[in-house]
Amino acid sequence: MQIWAGLGNPGAQYALHRHNVGFMAADAIAEVHGFGPWQKKFRSLAAEGRIGHHKILLLKPQTFMNDSGDAVQQALRFYKLDEDALTAFHDELDLAPFKVKARVGGGLAGHNGLRSIDAALGPDFRRVRIGIGHPGHKDRVTPHVLGNYAKAEMEPLSDLLGAVAAEAEWLADGDDARFMSEVALRLQATR
Repeated sequence: MQIWAGLGNPGAQYALHRHNVGFMAADAIAEVHGFGPWQKKFRSLAAEGRIGHHKILLLKPQTFMNDSGDAVQQALRFYKLDEDALTAFHDELDLAPFKVKARVGGGLAGHNGLRSIDAALGPDFRRVRIGIGHPGHKDRVTPHVLGNYAKAEMEPLSDLLGAVAAEAEWLADGDDARFMSEVALRLQATR
């Protein structure tokens, strides 16, 4: 069993925020791979399914970003799993828009969801960083992160989420490099 947590904030008013791209990735994976219905558990919306021969529990913590660690920790504890079973999908300011990087561990880059998970579990969980780009000046970071994707960004966003979901089996297999390569190739084909 693996636990894949898409990070975001609950509520319709946040649905299209760049900060919610982790929720969007979880939704795309659930849809493409035919996961079961979303149910309330572990202070999250949770959906179970399979990707390849791996059993995956998708989580969308409903705790708000700053307390994501509690929801994720509850799920890991219930299934008696360590942090190496966790993959967190999140927005990344320091990555160009619509780029994806995956790796175990790393810094928190000021991300409150990652900070919360790190405080609950430690740093040794896999992160799938989804680039939202930096607005250029630190004074514009909060409105950028908590702003909606622009109309012009919807098609590239859709392509990105589709690519992440389509290539998710590489992640499930633990082949992060192949996952990143296949997502990049798929996105090149759409441009």
